[in-house]
Amino acid sequence: MTDDTAARAREWLAQDPDPATRGELEGLLERVDGGDDAARADLADRFGARLEFGTAGLRGALGAGPNRMNRVVVMRAAAGIAAWLRGRGAGGAHVVVGYDARHRSADFARDSAAVLTGAGHRVSLMPGPLPTPVLAFAVRDLGADAGIMVTASHNPPQDNGYKVYVGGTGDDAGAQIVSPVDAEISAAIDAAGPVGALPLGEGWTVLGEEAVDRYLAAVTALVPRRDRGLVTTYTAMHGVGGRVLVAAMERAGFARPSVVAAQFDPDPDFPTVEFPNPEEPGAMDLATAAGAADGADLVIANDPDADRLALAVPGHGLLTGNEVGGLLAEYVLDHTAGPDRVVATSIVSSSLLGKIAADRGVHYEETLTGFKWLARAGGPGQRRVFAFEEALGYCVGGDGGRPVADKDGVGAALVAAALADDAKTRGRTLVDLLDDQARRYGLHLSDQLSVRVDDLSVISAAMRRLRAEPPAAFGPLAVAGVDDFAGGHAGLPPTDALRFRLEGGAWGRVTLRPSGTEPKLKAYAEVVLEVDGDVAAIRARGSELLAELMASVAEVVRG
Repeated sequence: MTDDTAARAREWLAQDPDPATRGELEGLLERVDGGDDAARADLADRFGARLEFGTAGLRGALGAGPNRMNRVVVMRAAAGIAAWLRGRGAGGAHVVVGYDARHRSADFARDSAAVLTGAGHRVSLMPGPLPTPVLAFAVRDLGADAGIMVTASHNPPQDNGYKVYVGGTGDDAGAQIVSPVDAEISAAIDAAGPVGALPLGEGWTVLGEEAVDRYLAAVTALVPRRDRGLVTTYTAMHGVGGRVLVAAMERAGFARPSVVAAQFDPDPDFPTVEFPNPEEPGAMDLATAAGAADGADLVIANDPDADRLALAVPGHGLLTGNEVGGLLAEYVLDHTAGPDRVVATSIVSSSLLGKIAADRGVHYEETLTGFKWLARAGGPGQRRVFAFEEALGYCVGGDGGRPVADKDGVGAALVAAALADDAKTRGRTLVDLLDDQARRYGLHLSDQLSVRVDDLSVISAAMRRLRAEPPAAFGPLAVAGVDDFAGGHAGLPPTDALRFRLEGGAWGRVTLRPSGTEPKLKAYAEVVLEVDGDVAAIRARGSELLAELMASVAEVVRG
């Protein structure tokens, strides 16, 4: 740390309107002055870089300094968005602001409203902590020019984040921003002056419960309304989905879900889970135990901002995102019509959707990772009825269109429950439907691995190594070819990802990419086996093959 770092920290103190982060920084500076090496390193980390604004917005740990989430960073972000809207000719634009129940989310939402209003824009603030898809829906429903959601989704409790949605009247309204919008907003943030000089307004509108009611009406229209006998257990994972999900289920004719009480009310500390992500080991333990005790047919989980959905079948366990994606796709295609339908998934997700699309004669598209891309799949005159990615994200539409141009864990839960209820009336479960798909399209098994690092250069070095010297095989499967997405493979925008195509007794692939929101190198593996006999036996053989493949992937990735 240099003297310049301490000077920048003191400049920050002079503009910080938040007594909590001012006190935190003052204490840190006192420790630095006292010769505390750990404090010096902490200060250097906070002020040696800044959170970069990208297509995923901002995300980081709470705390003082430009490399943390705090009121200064948020107010400057809001000022940048205000300037970007003016630059697009949207003077007096309408912006909808939503927030979840994480630490400081409500403060960051109100600060954003004050800055945007002070800049001459009209702001509608959501009526309380609500799921991200409710905000995305409201941007479309209100015809707003932009939307902001304060959330860090399923990140650890010390984090928060800030996502931006485009508005307008097109089919992309309510979708997350893509390049070059992120660069334009980032430049406008850089040009924003000290937060103490920003004009602040007070005249924003706080929306009423009708904003939630209109969302509920739109998503419950995705499934036929009738009395249903499905027994469900639900966990909100300490997030904001509980009230909305339960209301949606009841409006659609389902019995009220039994809820995991310890995880139902919002709690920003997420006390019962190590990571508030249904994919993480142990995160679903309370829910699956409750489902077994309840005699549930289906266990439903949302992540904390309820844009993701996880499902478990008692006696079977958690379904993967790829398995749920394949099941939901067939349900949607069975309940929509027309040659203009488009289904889409990402380059790291299962290849199964392409086979379903070919079988049903509908358009299929593969996009880069993230719903900012999936929401834009298809072309003019095509209707986007379904999109998913393996990380538990699903966007469901119907003949009347899609309510949300983003992943929606509540709407997807309704469709999944309707599918499970239809199966139950025939004496079947979602596991039986998976076996049906395996017989029709081949058995598709998938897994993923995340290698977390402290030094991001480790990830870039690994990607360079694998490009320069691709492995000859992953476990028992030989590498038959490599797709490098850095060059814009298959007409997609360039991205840092590699896909290894595999063969040898089964077909498979391994896709590697750095995470866009966390310091991780992520690996996604899939094996596909023909089913010419007992599905259970072939599933067991495929699981062994996948385990061998994943062990080899871990060894190769770690070098």
